[in-house]
Amino acid sequence: MAGTVYLVMAMRRPDFNEAAVQPHRDFLDALREQGRLRLTGGFADGSGGAYVLCNVDSLAQAQAIVATDPLVTMQASHLTVHEWNTR
Repeated sequence: MAGTVYLVMAMRRPDFNEAAVQPHRDFLDALREQGRLRLTGGFADGSGGAYVLCNVDSLAQAQAIVATDPLVTMQASHLTVHEWNTR
């Protein structure tokens, strides 16, 4: 499954709001149903997590999707999107 995907790194802010967790999980479930989520998980140290978007046309589209993540809209975490060429 080589190709371009988008790695989203989510690092919790010091004032992380636990209320964002379930809406974020629902957001990821919706992405999975759309065929846009390849992989997701939290870091063992509790500092955040990451997910991999697939079937997305561009970095700009990936960034637009991530901008609607409840972790962003509820200002719970800092999210960055990286275009990732896998092999």
